[in-house]
Amino acid sequence: MLAAMDERHDTPSGPAIKKLCERACQLFGEAEYERLATISIGHLYNLRNSQGYRRQRRSVEKTRPTRSPIGERRKPHPAGQPGFLRIETVHQGDGDKQKGVYHINAVDEVTQFQVVCTVEKISEAYLIPALEQLLAAFPFLIRGFHSDNGSEYINGRVAALLGKLFIEFTKSRARQTNDNALVESKNGAVVRKLFGHGHIPQCWAPLMNAFNQEHLTPSLNFHRPCFFPEIRTDRKGTERKVYHYETMRTPYEKLKALPKAEDYLKPGITFEILDATAHRLSDNQAAALLQKARQQLFTTIHDRTQNTG
Repeated sequence: MLAAMDERHDTPSGPAIKKLCERACQLFGEAEYERLATISIGHLYNLRNSQGYRRQRRSVEKTRPTRSPIGERRKPHPAGQPGFLRIETVHQGDGDKQKGVYHINAVDEVTQFQVVCTVEKISEAYLIPALEQLLAAFPFLIRGFHSDNGSEYINGRVAALLGKLFIEFTKSRARQTNDNALVESKNGAVVRKLFGHGHIPQCWAPLMNAFNQEHLTPSLNFHRPCFFPEIRTDRKGTERKVYHYETMRTPYEKLKALPKAEDYLKPGITFEILDATAHRLSDNQAAALLQKARQQLFTTIHDRTQNTG
């Protein structure tokens, strides 16, 4: 059962597995997870290191920097409010001197609400519509947009789009490698784990983007628990992040837990509407649906690519 849950949730950490078991038992009434919900995180790691578990489980393009006065070079200051996005591009490899698809990965700094869009190219003709779709997918108002110094974002068209929506535009600082660490961690934990590093031809971008919107975004935000750090300052004034299991929750649960959370929602969106989405499927049902759709996606890409040469 533990291996099955790992398979459905892309091998999350021990605390994430325990949190998913607790949610399955307590929130969705799945009695088969009652025992797993009570065992320790340490014992979960012991189970995952066993030979039986291991037998069952075994089966980049660099940023183009540009010097430009567009965007303010500083770290965003959300002050506990949602709507401050960290964004980055993930390239899906090269094949036979042909570029693969590009994933646009955006993560809210406070709630870790995440949206992934896939495009054929990162030219303006493809990127601007993708950014409009991405910004519209978040249930709360967007106040900030923070990127690295890649030329796909640091340009007049993106600045004009954000300016029209009254969104603050900031970019990473020189020699501050952690400025976009949150979204970079999600690149590996979500995008790479789901899509891998191999080349996927650009013609499949629309199909992959449909998969993202229909399956990936709901699963990430309503059914995937995340750690939320507590920042502590020691005697020397050094800030350190401490991660407590008790504060682990889904991005949607984090959003609802914010003070006056209703004030951040977009017009026409209510928590009653979002609750219906959150409780339509259990975590395991959503993960199983995601994996089934992912398998179908890659089967389609492989079969049709083989047939066309």
